[in-house]
Amino acid sequence: MAGTTIKEQQFSENQANWKHLRSAIAASSGFNSWQLENGIKQTESGDDLDEQVRTYLRETLETLAY
Repeated sequence: MAGTTIKEQQFSENQANWKHLRSAIAASSGFNSWQLENGIKQTESGDDLDEQVRTYLRETLETLAY
């Protein structure tokens, strides 16, 4: 990767990791149940799915914190 900085390379790697993690979470039964419980339509759209997964993770972590 000639011509790229370390930060650019890390950002690219982080994006790739997030895409894989997002896909794994979106395929999980817990995420699917959460969507049903909250009346959220399943989506393949990247931006919508990003927001749904982030909300799911935030709510799950908040629940675990109690």
